Amino acid sequence: MSIEVASVDDGIVVVTFNRPERLNALDQDHVTELLRVLDDHTAYGSARVVILNGAGRAFCAGLDLKNRGTVEGADDLGVVQWSMLFQRRFSDVILRLRRMAPVVISAVHGAAVGAGFAMALASDVRIAAPDAKFAVANVRIGLSGCDVGTSYHLPRLVGTNAAAELMLTGRTIDAAEAERLGICRVADDALAAAVDLAREISANSPFGVWMTKEVMWANVDATSLESAIDREDRTQVLASLTDDMQEAVAAFNEKRPPRYTNH
Repeated sequence: MSIEVASVDDGIVVVTFNRPERLNALDQDHVTELLRVLDDHTAYGSARVVILNGAGRAFCAGLDLKNRGTVEGADDLGVVQWSMLFQRRFSDVILRLRRMAPVVISAVHGAAVGAGFAMALASDVRIAAPDAKFAVANVRIGLSGCDVGTSYHLPRLVGTNAAAELMLTGRTIDAAEAERLGICRVADDALAAAVDLAREISANSPFGVWMTKEVMWANVDATSLESAIDREDRTQVLASLTDDMQEAVAAFNEKRPPRYTNH
């Protein structure tokens, strides 16, 4: 298997890219496998937190340039049509990560470039080891730096000036610079720190965490303060009517950990 799935705790799942000999670069066959894994954990209640990780020396080196793999159902298509289906499969991964109900944390070590960087950017949180290196990279191989969500996510994280520099040059930045830019938090052991963070997130009510992720990302693109607050108000009323909210209040008053039932 090029994608390994392991349960750390109840509700916390680690998804590991497992092609260390290729720095976890992805071809179409591995993208298909990854999409199936993500689909298994997309729905609310399937997991609380999904952690993305890479085996060996890297997180993910992006597209496998030596072997792009096959695109299902595209054998008889022209080069433009085949290439569009090929591109859309990578883009589907980014859309899945953003739409998943579970929180997604990328634990990055070594290279996270191209589509690997894009997957980290599409995660809700990124934690990087000191040896992590990030690069848009695509512009350095004759392609556009605007690829699989990068031109959407990166400017929102670092601002348009820093994003333009990184996307136009394709230069590699280390973990320290990535942290200064606001892309990630650096920890000596990125995976261990990601698991700790996942446990901290999972200590909160399932519905509260789900709605926090959903409303936060929806309000990134809110057309006005009024529409953002309207979405917050409706969600807050819904959350206040759950049994888990009442349990949280009782636990606070009784000075004990809450026992959530997801009701």
